[in-house]
Amino acid sequence: MSRLTHLDDDGAARMVDVGAKQVTRRVAAASGRITMSAEALGAIRDGLVKKGDVLATARIAGIMAAKRTGELIPLCHPLGLDSISIDFAFEDDAISATAIAALSAKTGVEMEAITATSVALLTIYDMAKAIDKGMVIGNVRVIAKDGGKSGRWRAAGFEDFEL
Repeated sequence: MSRLTHLDDDGAARMVDVGAKQVTRRVAAASGRITMSAEALGAIRDGLVKKGDVLATARIAGIMAAKRTGELIPLCHPLGLDSISIDFAFEDDAISATAIAALSAKTGVEMEAITATSVALLTIYDMAKAIDKGMVIGNVRVIAKDGGKSGRWRAAGFEDFEL
């Protein structure tokens, strides 16, 4: 079994030292979805949610969250992102969100992509909860990454995903 990198030899928590790593281009994508009633989905799609433009607000919230990931996740390196984008897609009973984070650095951006996706979905919930309190957020995960020592990786079902 490999050693956990966030624990020192005595088992105490530590931030991983990335000082000796090479700076490389690193990109990661994460996705998730929020299922909801037809009424809530229609209101979001048609711009009828009283709080305003749900997806525009969720996109901004996700971007802001990605930029603050190092403050939210213990032991996560604070990173100066080169870019973060969030796209949404309407499904039959849900909205999916996909965030792509990129930078040139010594450590990856998977946590930033996951955080952006999660907060974007939470924002959708917050803005539409008056219509549907039973919305369910799920399937939030990294789907692709490029760069760093491990190189190219894709989750099952996303082998052709392009970053």
